[in-house]
Amino acid sequence: MDTVSIARKLINKISIYCEEELSFMEVCGTHTHEISRSGIRSMLPQNLTLLSGPGCPVCVTDEGIIDTAIEILSDNDVVLATFGDMVRVRGSHESIWDQLDKRKSIVIVYSPLDCLEIAKNNPEKQVVFFAVGFETTAPGIALVTKLAYENKYNNLSILTSLKMMPPVLHSILKDKQRKIHGIICPGHVAAVMGAGYFRFITEEYDLSAAVCGFDTSNIAAGLYFLSKQSTADSGGAFLNLYRNCVKEEGNRAAIKIMGEVFDIEDGKWRGIGEIKKSSLIINERYSSFDALKRFSTRPKIFASKENCNCRDVLLGNIRPDECRLFGKACTPQKPSGPCMISAEGSCSAYYKYWEAGFYGG
Repeated sequence: MDTVSIARKLINKISIYCEEELSFMEVCGTHTHEISRSGIRSMLPQNLTLLSGPGCPVCVTDEGIIDTAIEILSDNDVVLATFGDMVRVRGSHESIWDQLDKRKSIVIVYSPLDCLEIAKNNPEKQVVFFAVGFETTAPGIALVTKLAYENKYNNLSILTSLKMMPPVLHSILKDKQRKIHGIICPGHVAAVMGAGYFRFITEEYDLSAAVCGFDTSNIAAGLYFLSKQSTADSGGAFLNLYRNCVKEEGNRAAIKIMGEVFDIEDGKWRGIGEIKKSSLIINERYSSFDALKRFSTRPKIFASKENCNCRDVLLGNIRPDECRLFGKACTPQKPSGPCMISAEGSCSAYYKYWEAGFYGG
């Protein structure tokens, strides 16, 4: 039996447990895309709603840090390296992409390790890696920082915008007005940090949660587990359905290097605001590779003025299609907010894989 058939079989059983209105949140952008691509949402009972959480790192990168990257680029000796999705997201006024018209040096990288080669091949330039992501990409960025330190690549520095997942989930789950009945935990983050990293969802909030892989049947199994658990008298339960990649304790080597290179501090999330102890920053030992210190600057303070509803989408208050701009003034070709710009954004996923009959554009 193929994965789609298995998924259909599991989803058909979900309606048995959906006697009341239920809302489950998937946090990872990859889960959001697979749910949309496979049509899972259209197969679910009408009283089961799937909400997308703040699992897109580009979407939650604050405007102020983008402005800082652009400011650093004003130095003609700077080469700015970053991931592809990041270049199109606007800061307070402009995007990194706009700087190409000003003949600034911008390089798209696929791996943080690419930055070491760029620095080695351009010794006369200051190479700045604008590093965004969650715990998934943080170990690789920590490794690059450590290798630059050990190999004396003194023309490489890191501008970090690295976020941690538990603090934002705490922020969402503490809000009693949000009716969330279960969480699909981000499989990529769990592969690094371990299944135990997310057990607080059940232990502190008595809410069921499942760590899922990314194929259709694994996601369907997670939804089936959450639906079944919603009728149980025992309260919330936790299940790791991604055991071939996710261990309870996580990847110890990755966690170790993160602890060696980073400290934790408060962080500002685009569209959400400041969240305590939610950001990873380069610690004192490696501070000479911190771009903020090297260029004697700080993240800019900027009050978000998004004209779309990205904030409510990121927090799971609404579905992307409930935004007044979705599919009209906001499309991937002409995005109004970061959730449509990034390939991992939930608005992008909804638009790209819109279920037949729901979107006629």
